[in-house]
Amino acid sequence: MDNIAAYIDHTLLKEDASTKEIEKVTDEAIKHGFKAVCVFPKFLPIVVKKLIGKKPLPITVIDFPLGEKSPNEKAKETKKAIDLGAKEIDMVMDFMALKNRDFKKVFDGIKAVVDTAKDIPVKVIVETCYLNPLELASACTIAKLSGAKFVKTSTGFAKGGATSQDILLMKYTVGDDLGVKASGGIKTLQEAKLFIEAGATRIGTSASVQLIKEK
Repeated sequence: MDNIAAYIDHTLLKEDASTKEIEKVTDEAIKHGFKAVCVFPKFLPIVVKKLIGKKPLPITVIDFPLGEKSPNEKAKETKKAIDLGAKEIDMVMDFMALKNRDFKKVFDGIKAVVDTAKDIPVKVIVETCYLNPLELASACTIAKLSGAKFVKTSTGFAKGGATSQDILLMKYTVGDDLGVKASGGIKTLQEAKLFIEAGATRIGTSASVQLIKEK
């Protein structure tokens, strides 16, 4: 855990972000050695261009933040994002379908993205604050069966974010087969370390630079 930067997806999810703001977070990711830069799809061209020959990955979000689109719509968004240069996809699971026990709809939505992404890793945002422990375990199991590479706690746009209890349950459910990304409300180095100790293999935060300064 000495190199905390290697865990971090440096995130700026603002629909009205300026080109200058997008360039700034990309430059920060390069400077500090963050794992990735996560932005909305429309900003990928700026990020991809600046990251040519650099280590951070350009990543984006799909069906964000509600996850309620059809599998076909999710697949179309995914293809467009990959065409724009995304190297990882963070998709939002249809968490309301999960709560209504429509597991096929949840599976089909994730599978559509995974199949479209092919070799591009897919992270499934399950929005933990809306799920009870059984629902969270079910979501992680479906993500695993769908061929996703990660499960992720939160969009950061809901009523709550990552908790260490959720991370522990997610890690227990997926084991070493999938990565676990903690995101949503992570503002301090202490929080980030707590999540990593609980089993997180990636941290999503907009406070990345502050975490590095604390270190």
